[in-house]
Amino acid sequence: MDPAPRRSRDRRGRGMRGPGVMPRQLGTPALRTERERFDAVVLGAVSAVEARWHSRLGLVEYAVEDTPMVPDDWDDAEVPLATLVRGSGGQPSRLVLFRRPLERRSDTREELRALVLTVVVEQVAALLGMDPEDVDPRQG
Repeated sequence: MDPAPRRSRDRRGRGMRGPGVMPRQLGTPALRTERERFDAVVLGAVSAVEARWHSRLGLVEYAVEDTPMVPDDWDDAEVPLATLVRGSGGQPSRLVLFRRPLERRSDTREELRALVLTVVVEQVAALLGMDPEDVDPRQG
């Protein structure tokens, strides 16, 4: 004879509850959002490259946007993964990575980390006028 069926804690479809998913500090989410996780990946890649090339890079602003703004007459099959705007005068250079296209091209978190690092290295190499393999030997 089978034992009585266990009652589910999710019997009303409200999802997980309890200290495992509750925030540690009231008013803040317990789990990081996709954007926050992506920002952490970008920060790791930028920190690795910036630590090595800071003296040659000068002032560079790094940013993340969800998607690129492409004109209506865009005829290229590829969507840009990043954009680099060179600084002039007192304006810093600006490197913008696009979250959604990068996430769509990677299946796992490790692939995303590798792709973000590759894009950051390529953009920094373009800014410095160097080969990506010289900026980060792992790219070769």
